[in-house]
Amino acid sequence: MRKILCLSTSNYYPFPTRKQNVMNRMTDAEIIYVDPPVTCIAPLKDKKVKDRLTAWKKGGAKAEGHSNITIYAAPPVMPFYNKKRGINEMNQKRLAKYLAHIIKVEHGWDNDFWLWVYSPSSADIVAPLAKELGMDSSVLWKRTVYDCVDRHSAYPGMIDPIVVDTMEEDLCRSCGCVFATAQGLYDRLSAFNSNCHLLPNGANYELFSKVTEMKKESDVTTFGFVGMLQECIDYDVLRAVAKAFPDAKMKFVGRTLPGVDLSWMKDYPNMELLGLVPQPELPGLIKDFDVCLNTFADNDLSKDVSPLKFYEYLATGKPVVSTPVPLQVRDYADCIYIGETPEDFVEKCREALKETADSPKAAERLRQAKACSWDERIKAMKKILTWE
Repeated sequence: MRKILCLSTSNYYPFPTRKQNVMNRMTDAEIIYVDPPVTCIAPLKDKKVKDRLTAWKKGGAKAEGHSNITIYAAPPVMPFYNKKRGINEMNQKRLAKYLAHIIKVEHGWDNDFWLWVYSPSSADIVAPLAKELGMDSSVLWKRTVYDCVDRHSAYPGMIDPIVVDTMEEDLCRSCGCVFATAQGLYDRLSAFNSNCHLLPNGANYELFSKVTEMKKESDVTTFGFVGMLQECIDYDVLRAVAKAFPDAKMKFVGRTLPGVDLSWMKDYPNMELLGLVPQPELPGLIKDFDVCLNTFADNDLSKDVSPLKFYEYLATGKPVVSTPVPLQVRDYADCIYIGETPEDFVEKCREALKETADSPKAAERLRQAKACSWDERIKAMKKILTWE
């Protein structure tokens, strides 16, 4: 049975991202899934993460519904590792010791596992992990996969973009394979690794296509947004829609990230924050959406994202109105509506509301969603890695 050590940048619970969707479908592998670490000072900013400082001491737990996946918390790390490479190196050496114990003692693996990583900081873990396991680091490098889902150096916060980009370049130059979720990421990373492949995010087609079989219960026109409310969202567009359709509802499903101020929403009584909803319950909410909204601001981070919600929207068959960012939405211009400005976005919403259930656009959205389902993405990954 194949073995995969996945160093994720998203906790396995509660919100499924690309990391969980990929690993959950590697059913022919035994997987160690490691949640990302928090810094020792993280509770000063967000008290909710305090319990994560000691979670790593509790050991592993099987993923619900996936007996081949064991979830572990990573030990806390020193802060500023995205500003000072030396700090990252110390953090990764400590993590390597922890992982070596899990690999050898708790799981009894030989050194034939694959290392699947999502962060540029992992550039500094391969050598110390190989040393802890008594193996040649060049062998582990060849069995390392970097699945790049963001332009990490564009994130706000305590980072030095040059340090992050340098770590990512080092990771790409040495690892065996690179996947990139957006064209801009691929264009950059393929310069460092000839075995780099563009593979955008996908959709849980089986789940979200259930919306096509559900009847809308509300007579009120409803615009819906599913996903994290974060800094890279274009809130001017959302306000424009709220003003243009005062009698319509605007429902936001998802978590509001720390640092995002949504106090202005009180001025828009037609906006409703529903918070985080378990994925299996999403079709039941989306069935009442008349239009699905995909709104990203035009910045370095947004242009290279591959939003899961966009592909999930396609799988519902519902009309989708999007900003021109991220760039990959233009590949679906024949079946969605793209608003270049807030005013144009509002007009595209009006057009979308006129669409009928038997519209060719609706059929094309479903066709496109099925073609980019997670099952199809995993087939492509396995073919590239010669795992089939």
